[in-house]
Amino acid sequence: MDKESKRKMLLTSDGFTTSKITEALLRLIDQSPNKSTAAIIPTAHGRLKSLAPVSIKAKQAFESMGFQKSDFIDIEFENAEKLYDYDVICLSGGNPYYLLHHLKSSGADKIIKELSNKGTVLVGISAGTVVLGPDIRIVDHFTPQFNHLGLNELTALELIQLVIFPHYGTNNKFPHEKTHETRIQEFEKLYQHEVERITDNEAIYFNGGVIEKIT
Repeated sequence: MDKESKRKMLLTSDGFTTSKITEALLRLIDQSPNKSTAAIIPTAHGRLKSLAPVSIKAKQAFESMGFQKSDFIDIEFENAEKLYDYDVICLSGGNPYYLLHHLKSSGADKIIKELSNKGTVLVGISAGTVVLGPDIRIVDHFTPQFNHLGLNELTALELIQLVIFPHYGTNNKFPHEKTHETRIQEFEKLYQHEVERITDNEAIYFNGGVIEKIT
């Protein structure tokens, strides 16, 4: 059995914004939510991470689903090996460069890959979704000004080969004189790689190599 056959991911723009997205997560976990635990990685948000609305909303969603517990694990300052103790790992939103840097520097990237290959469920929210893909060049195309750390190596965790653009059509995200669609088409032409667009109410469901778009 290859590694991909055990991988389970739910890749979102804005978390559990619809009942269909919530139901998709419940389909991925192998047991009742009240026997399940979730770790939320809020690291992408930089300062005051656990107070970031996107991470608070994620924690509230896990609690509403009846999860036994949901904890923040900030891999910038906490031991990434804590992730071994959870059934679901949620990579929350914020700055993708910052998140990718700390995933690699903490060793969390290797732990998350290992756990995913064994069937641990991964949830991505915005930046968290992008870093689970092949690279973050789509971020560099849209918002290079976010690269405060001067990252040159943009290879991500490569757990799914889709290049996903979150927040598609949300006009206040990534403001520019050109539309999201125009800029994505420029990216696709430049890198010869198709982009999967998801709105704030859509998600990508990945289960053992089977991909489904939740709309």
